[in-house]
Amino acid sequence: MVKNSFISLISQEEKEDNKGSVEFQVLSFTDKIRRLTSHLELHKKDFLSQRGLRRILVKRQRLLAYLSKKNIVRYKKLIGQLDIQEPKTR
Repeated sequence: MVKNSFISLISQEEKEDNKGSVEFQVLSFTDKIRRLTSHLELHKKDFLSQRGLRRILVKRQRLLAYLSKKNIVRYKKLIGQLDIQEPKTR
């Protein structure tokens, strides 16, 4: 597996501008999730990576819940831009 084959969604300008924004954090978590998912397709028994993937998924889910409560317009725009599903509510 070549690490450089994965194309990052985050440009260099965005990395330097606003690393603390919720959108950037969700974007970076999505980037990590996609990389780990492609890794786990090759290495099905890598249980530590599976655990890490679950932790990142929960963090992203919490950030998305926070953003949906604070600003629904930014939330909908981010969901559409990243092409991810809305989390299910209980």
